[in-house]
Amino acid sequence: MKHRDLLLDANFSQRLKDSLLPDCSRNFAQISELVNEQDLIDLFLSQLYCRHVDLIARSLRREGKGFYTISSAGHEGNCVISKFTRPGDPAFLHYRSTAFQIQRARSQGEDNFLCDLLLSLRASSKDPISGGRHKVLGSRKLWIPPQTSTVASHLPKAVGFARSIPLGKKLQLKCEVPEDSMVICSFGDASFNHSTAQGALNLASWLAYQSIPLPILFLCEDNGLGISVPTPQGWIETAASRFPAITFLSCDGLCLIDLIATVKDAVEMVRRKRKPVFLQMKTVRLLAHAGSDIESVYRSEDQIESEEARDPLLHTAQVLITNKILPKNEILDLYERVREEVQEANRRVEDAPLLQTAQEVMEPLIPLKCTRESPFHFKKQTVDSKLQPLGKLLNQVLHETLDSVPESVVFGEDVGLKGGVYNVTSGLQKRFSKRRVFDSLLDEQSILGFAIGLSQNGFLPIPEIQFLAYLHNAEDQLRGEAATLSFFSNSQFTNPMVLRLPSLAYQKGFGGHFHNDNSLAVLRDIPGLLIACPSNGADAVRLFRSCVRMAYEQHRVVIFLEPIALYHTRDLFKEGDQLWSHSYPPQGEECPPGTCQIHGVGEDLCILSYGNGVYLSIQAQGDLLKKGIKARIVDLLWLSPLDIPAILRAIGKSKRILLVDECRKTGSLSEELFTRLMEESPEELKVSRITGMDSFIPLGDASSLVLLSREDILREGLMLLERS
Repeated sequence: MKHRDLLLDANFSQRLKDSLLPDCSRNFAQISELVNEQDLIDLFLSQLYCRHVDLIARSLRREGKGFYTISSAGHEGNCVISKFTRPGDPAFLHYRSTAFQIQRARSQGEDNFLCDLLLSLRASSKDPISGGRHKVLGSRKLWIPPQTSTVASHLPKAVGFARSIPLGKKLQLKCEVPEDSMVICSFGDASFNHSTAQGALNLASWLAYQSIPLPILFLCEDNGLGISVPTPQGWIETAASRFPAITFLSCDGLCLIDLIATVKDAVEMVRRKRKPVFLQMKTVRLLAHAGSDIESVYRSEDQIESEEARDPLLHTAQVLITNKILPKNEILDLYERVREEVQEANRRVEDAPLLQTAQEVMEPLIPLKCTRESPFHFKKQTVDSKLQPLGKLLNQVLHETLDSVPESVVFGEDVGLKGGVYNVTSGLQKRFSKRRVFDSLLDEQSILGFAIGLSQNGFLPIPEIQFLAYLHNAEDQLRGEAATLSFFSNSQFTNPMVLRLPSLAYQKGFGGHFHNDNSLAVLRDIPGLLIACPSNGADAVRLFRSCVRMAYEQHRVVIFLEPIALYHTRDLFKEGDQLWSHSYPPQGEECPPGTCQIHGVGEDLCILSYGNGVYLSIQAQGDLLKKGIKARIVDLLWLSPLDIPAILRAIGKSKRILLVDECRKTGSLSEELFTRLMEESPEELKVSRITGMDSFIPLGDASSLVLLSREDILREGLMLLERS
């Protein structure tokens, strides 16, 4: 049996020779004011290049030289959207939008666009976008950031980027794209049903409903199939047209004439009115979903052939013939000429190198290229010098950051007028305006995606997820989007941010896994992510300054964990002692990665901890001293990646190490810390750990039954000393 791609290839020429072409009811005269004949030929060429790249991709896979073959066949009409938008318009593309990229590259005179696509197909280290890490559409020159998981997860950041364009203009910032740019975001009809897509469209609608400028074109490339599952007839039209303040348009994605007329209107509407438009491009999927997909399992031969007869290349050929722009024989010659060009490009890259080492693969996980001067020439401001708890000092460092870094914005649920659930953002909006401190929808996917989009246009977002456990509603925006952008773009695109996460346990007034959460496992396994966690207000200020610096200068994605239970804690041993209150640190003081804070100089026992565990450990330190045991407490501050050499230096001469980890025993930080101390310490250490229970946290006093306590730390410390 012949491969389907070979049949599709042969059928184009045969149907053209036999004049078995689709009906063309639209006349070129209907769009003659928008494009000329040469424009139509130019678009057809992009469609042909796209088709022959698809055919080469299938061939490479059969030869074992290609690895990822989701085809654009049937979707070639998206080249029209590229034709009517600008190279500076950021494009967040669906994996079937190859023709869009080809058209944009050709319009910019990019001679190597075929080799670039083929290098990506071969996973070559010379691939100019991902460096061989994935087959993705993308180009820094063409402002096409790579999207590695386009099952709608790119929609929230596209909305964020769209919002950043008019916001940057209002704030007079120097952004990455021109102030009259618009965003294009393409996706499939099946992806439309994903909760992330629905959330992003809802966010766009919510913003536009309030007359907030949002120049974005949502392009739904509707081929009627989600791998093997048909989209119900009329579903996209019915469901997509219900979003308030988003204009819905639909067109025949197989017919260039209909596409041109509708796309021109859509683009002008977005660019002129700065409002979102949803464009349904009805098309067809030719060839199976991906390399391993066998289409005949769920579609009959008649169905497959019927779809192939609707090939958009045949539609375009008919338009060119009917309108006497190109005769049949020239179209056939053009088809074969493009085939030879693509094959020649494939021959030029057949010996292109692949990634050879783990170091090569991992290099762009940390985008160390500093492209911005440090903003930290802090402006002098009046800061209350009296002793304050953690929450108050965090509020002051947020003021300092917004005052010092004009690109910074703070947003999240209730952070504006209310000042946050715990008043940490109190007064920020009043001082810095609603443009820089604003409330979000109650949708964590939208918050994180919005931050990613803002950051790609030069902003430094400081979003807040109201509680650590709320992050689970949106963790893929961190794992699959924010943390992967520099990796899959070879550090050409970045999305720096400082994500504030009120978190951890010991809140008796809250219970359940949504408010009183003590698990960091979902964060700690994300490559390239930085995680910081203070235990007191002074260190929180120093640490936050370093987090902002790392995000701003090194383009890092940084998580700043805030122990909620310590927000308003002033005292350490007894009421009124003010020993857990601090004055505001002098400007310029920071805690960069590798910093540990040491409390005490004892060497009998060393306790390693963070967050609430440090507070409890210092209490237990006093109890140990009464028994003649001198202990030191090492506050880790940076939880990922762990700087073991720095930790070993902080441990000093101590040989007995107690790990105090308030998180659950399974998947906790102490697991990694214990293992690496054993592996990397040059001396033999006696290490023990104490953690929270593998349980969710109940309400009130019952929470203490599954969390570690001062008494637990004392007991475990004594037991460790007795055992050794």
